[in-house]
Amino acid sequence: MSRSSQDFEPRIVAFVCNWCTYAGADLAGTSRLKYASNVRVVRVPCSGRVDPLLIVKAFERGADAVLVSGCHPGDCHYAEGNYYARRRFAIFRDLLLYLGVEPERVQFSWVSAAEGAKWADLIDRLTAQVRDLGPFEGYHALIDAAKAVS
Repeated sequence: MSRSSQDFEPRIVAFVCNWCTYAGADLAGTSRLKYASNVRVVRVPCSGRVDPLLIVKAFERGADAVLVSGCHPGDCHYAEGNYYARRRFAIFRDLLLYLGVEPERVQFSWVSAAEGAKWADLIDRLTAQVRDLGPFEGYHALIDAAKAVS
């Protein structure tokens, strides 16, 4: 399942908070801001509800990068959800390194409902960064190894 670097377009999965980041992405769209179309958005009630296994599953399904984005600290509609997400993400980075996922492939960001331009800029920067990294093949190698053992 190797993808050539010449025609490589990153596959990015974004788990976004319903109240802030999703609304910010919507604002970018309604404001007709231009940004890369490489992101597939998964709307969640709160960034604190993003289970680390969802991130692993995204890589398993072919993502080249994952973005988790929610309300700014202190602005969470569920009081402390984004604080939980931030803590969980800090611990999860070690597991990602163990799995062979470069830290640059998983980003965490705060985008409010009024920050459509910030969303567009974030997506453009992340897409360019992932293009430079190239396709993520690490998880596929693990899957192939597991199939060979079975």
